[in-house]
Amino acid sequence: MTLLLTTLNAKYIHTNLAIRLLYALNQDRPGLEWKEFTIKENQDEVAAFCSRFEVVAFSCYIWNITQTLQVARKIKALNPAIQILLGGPEVSYDWQEVIALPEVDYIITGEGETPFRAFLDAWPQVDGIPNIVSKKDGEVSYFPHTEIFDLKAYEGLMPYRNDAPELLASKVLYLETSRGCPYKCEFCLASLDNKVRYLPMDSIKSTLLFLMQNGRVIKFLDRTFNIKRDFTLEIFKFILENHRPGNVFQFEITADILHPDIMQFIEDHVPAGLFRFEIGIQTVNQKANLEVSRKQNFEKTKAIIQRLRHKVEMHLDLIVGLPHDYLEDIRYSFEEVFRLHPPELQLGFLKFLKGTPMLYKHAQHGYSFDPMPPYQIIESNYLSREELHRIELLEHALEIYWNKKRAPLSLQYVSSQYSIFDFLMGLGEWFGEKQDFFKYVLTDVYVLLHEFVETHYPVDTVLKELIALDYYLFHKINPKTMFLDEIDRKAKNHYLAEMGLPVEHTKFRVLPLSFDFYKLQTEQILVQQPSLAVIRYNGVTTAQIIQPLMPV
Repeated sequence: MTLLLTTLNAKYIHTNLAIRLLYALNQDRPGLEWKEFTIKENQDEVAAFCSRFEVVAFSCYIWNITQTLQVARKIKALNPAIQILLGGPEVSYDWQEVIALPEVDYIITGEGETPFRAFLDAWPQVDGIPNIVSKKDGEVSYFPHTEIFDLKAYEGLMPYRNDAPELLASKVLYLETSRGCPYKCEFCLASLDNKVRYLPMDSIKSTLLFLMQNGRVIKFLDRTFNIKRDFTLEIFKFILENHRPGNVFQFEITADILHPDIMQFIEDHVPAGLFRFEIGIQTVNQKANLEVSRKQNFEKTKAIIQRLRHKVEMHLDLIVGLPHDYLEDIRYSFEEVFRLHPPELQLGFLKFLKGTPMLYKHAQHGYSFDPMPPYQIIESNYLSREELHRIELLEHALEIYWNKKRAPLSLQYVSSQYSIFDFLMGLGEWFGEKQDFFKYVLTDVYVLLHEFVETHYPVDTVLKELIALDYYLFHKINPKTMFLDEIDRKAKNHYLAEMGLPVEHTKFRVLPLSFDFYKLQTEQILVQQPSLAVIRYNGVTTAQIIQPLMPV
């Protein structure tokens, strides 16, 4: 038999760990190959490649199931004899409609290692294998089995061994050190497996070492990486002993259970910028948390974020649409979290994933949701369609202006003076009325922001000047003049000379401000006292403010 392990990644930079693990366990089998595609590739070309094999096994997720089934139909059109095998979280639950499709022959449910090996061993007589849904002459058979795969089988295996090392530096590389999650959040598939199991430490370290030597960005897939103090510290120490310049490591952690010894280790030993923590706050509303079986101490989480953010880049997540989360509750959660000024704040919308308790209890909360992937909330007893639409506009503005770092100074100031939730919602509506969210140029970003503030905050001179600073600071080379003019050339040259700056080698812009920029940045105090902002451009990185000077 010839069999292709494959998937359609969301982006070229992504990698799929599942097919690499299955290949590593079975690479001694003749005819077994693996290859990745992306959801944006030409489907006819993908199908043509896949049609070389007798069996094509797809790894399926919420972001690729639609395109995967489209490719499967094209493969069947090229050769109806090719067998299509699906696996992954998107087909492990409520699979009845999927197996009924003419383009699907088999589905593996749950962990794939054991049934996939059994499939290879039994081919072509694969009926009756536990945890494989099969279809023959329209009749579907399925024999569920609860046996858990022993992760010790990965001893000595390295899933990236078959990758071309020179290609890894441009990819996001995923690493699994454990499976399962101790928490039972009802909107999450991880809640279905509460037994946490670890891969062999030697295997983890050999894979991690290879990724550090050949890659750059390494993301750990563990749902709560910091459950065990000693395990966490051992991995952290191994990283510090072996990492290379440019490496970045991202971990999903539960902040309010972060052990004091881990925090102290980070403060004492971890270089700033080496680690990123993804922290799912989701909501500050305890009633909503309790309704979905979620435990969280936000005050403790906030204190830990504030303690470590000078060392660790924090990526925080919120979910819109949880039970008992009304618009006011979402506003409160958003503003509380935004005040932490995380480098990235993801505002997601509740999704009703197959297999999750949230899906099966949706009716009691009046939820309607899209029946097609990604199964996103449409309305509920707590949020109307109009309110959800307005929050979606806010999310667009958050992504454009905050997560892409185009207006950090302006938005930090807004969060201290106004409701940042209302500001971004209004800005999102303004932007959407005048420009396509997915078709705009950089100048549009700042022009629309400035117009919005001129219209809705006309007397706030400080905010307008901060928009100008954000505009000038985002560029690598001195951009065209917009929003705020420089001081005159004679005064500019005088101040640059006083600062001893090499004018002949670097370009500068000197901007007059109506407030003390230094106090606003360092002490979060607004003092209406004129100052100068001196911006330097080097053509390589985004511009920097050298030093604010008081005019003579």
